[in-house]
Order: sequence, then C-alpha cells, then structure tokens
Amino acid sequence: MAAEVSLRETLRLHVREGELYRSVDEKTLECFACGHRCLIKEGRQGICKIRFNQGGRLLVPHGYTAGIQVDPIEKKPFFHVLPGAKALSFGMLGCDLHCAYCQNWITSQALTDPNAGIDPMIITPQQLTRIAKSYQARIMTSTYNEPLITSEWAVDIFKEAKKENMICSYVSNGNATPEVLAYLRPYVDLYKVDLKSFNDKNYRKLGTKLDTVLDSMHLIYESGFWLEVVTLVIPTFNDSNDELRAIAEFVVSLSPDIPWHVTAFHPDYKMTDPDNTSAESLFRSAQIGKEAGLRYVYAGNLPGSLGTLENTYCHHCQVLLIERVGFRVLQNKIKKGACFHCRTPIPGIWH
Repeated sequence: MAAEVSLRETLRLHVREGELYRSVDEKTLECFACGHRCLIKEGRQGICKIRFNQGGRLLVPHGYTAGIQVDPIEKKPFFHVLPGAKALSFGMLGCDLHCAYCQNWITSQALTDPNAGIDPMIITPQQLTRIAKSYQARIMTSTYNEPLITSEWAVDIFKEAKKENMICSYVSNGNATPEVLAYLRPYVDLYKVDLKSFNDKNYRKLGTKLDTVLDSMHLIYESGFWLEVVTLVIPTFNDSNDELRAIAEFVVSLSPDIPWHVTAFHPDYKMTDPDNTSAESLFRSAQIGKEAGLRYVYAGNLPGSLGTLENTYCHHCQVLLIERVGFRVLQNKIKKGACFHCRTPIPGIWH
C-alpha cells in the first residue's frame, strides 16, 4: 500500500490544469475526457484516479511517460497505414476501465492494483519527438494505458510531432465523448478502437456501457479519423457466432471499408480460466466478418498459423496486395493508394 501511495504522490508532481472539464458548481467539476463524465468534488479524483480536483481546477497528468517503444505500425495494429513504417509508442499510467484480461495491467491498473505500477520517466514532447526522428518513426502513438484520460499530454506531444510531419494515433478502448473527440481531431489522424464485446452486461463488468462505445465509434468515423477496429476473441466471453456477427454487422453499418482485426487471447492478469484462442476460432470469426460484408478482415496474435488472414487483398479483383507474417511486411503492391492490377482505390493512408 505504501508503494501505491508513493506512486500517487509522485504522479501528482507531474500535472497541469486540464482542458477537458467544466465547473458544475462551486465545489464540483465535470470531466469529459472519457465516457464516465465524472463529477469530481474538491479534493477528489475521477474513476481513472489520475485526474483530480484541486482548488476548483482539474489537474491532469503531464510531463512523463511510463513506457516508450518503437514498433512496426502493424503492431498497433493498423494494417491500412504506411505498411512497414515505424511507430513510436508512448504510454502513461491509469485507465478508466478494469478489464480482467488486460495485457498492459502493469501500467493501466497502476493506481488501482498494489501489484501494478512502474516509476514514471520524466520527458518533454520535444524529447519524445527527437527520439521518434532518431529511429525514423513516421507515426506517434499514444497507447499502453487508456490515452483518453491523458489527452492533454498527448496533444502537447502531437503538436510537436506534427511539426515534423508525423502521423499521430490513438490506441483506445473507445469510451469517449464528443468533446474529447473534437479536442483530438486536429491532431489525431488514426484511431484504433478495441470493441471488446457486443453484450452490455460484459461491458459493465469491464467498467462502461456498450452504447457509450458504439456512439463514440459512430462519431470517430464520422469525424474523419482513420478507424480500425480490434476484437480480442475470448473463449466463453465474446466468441459466440451471434456476438461476433453482431460486432461485424455494427462495423459494416459504419463502413464495410473499416478493417476489423480478430485477435487471439491468452490468459493474463486476473482472467486465467479461458483457454488460448485457437487458430480455428479466428478463422471462424474472420469468416463471420466477411459474410457480414466487411471487405478487410484480419486475424492476429498467431503469426504463421492464419493462412491468408494476415494479408490484404483487393476487394474488387481479389489480387494479393500486401503480404504479411506477424508484423513483417513481405511485399506491398499498392500503387498510389490503389490496386496495382485493377486500379480500384484501397481505403487507408498509403503515402
């Protein structure tokens, strides 16, 4: 417990006043960085435990990272953005959800679980951008924890990254608000949403409501972010044919051009009972997506075991465009954003 308090005290040294809030009355602020819209009294904190009311101002995380990594963009995963390009990923501490299977729980649950948490690394947006340039990264990505709750810090970083003509992205649970999406839109180009289930009861176990995420996804797409969707297929949790079909049909209702990634679960954190997701289950999930009308369905986390489901094909003539194994691009035949064979435009960001 002492370590948890110490970490909280450390983090409260690295804050600034937020922009994603309003005063409700003399003692209460409403934070709208995420879909919880916490009403925060003086001296209290939001559900995320990192945004807090002090003296009638909402103070939010700033000036540190809990992790930096340079990865292929395919690891985020974005499959329709600059194939093979490097992305610099950064994250902070805290989350607005509490998924029992979180694979980043060391950072996301840092202030809710005494076994989680790492020391923050003090850094500036300029330093992060220089690191990205030194690795020739073309994308800057906020990830690892939930980026919505640290949006002010992310925007400060993205402002610097934009000076270097970098593409900026969010890897998020999608538990957003119209206000935060409008705040992000001038700086964020790519938005990946983890659509974790199509069952409201399951979503409430994770800490939010299904409708909040679905409404956010509508707005993300309509606002012009490049959207890709990921569903971690978890045995007995969300892997029924009916639920997977409902997810796929919802994504189609936004656009059949949105890439849908179905990825394999492995036991982690507090969810250790379900088996690993099999390749057969991912093949089944992908087939459901294709039958629903999605043009670009991918399977992940089992490289080399998924046949052609890591590749991109032209939805018009079915010719192979991008061949992948895991996060490696073996060949890319997209020319000027279109199929090299039939010239059909392929949705995405290709140059």
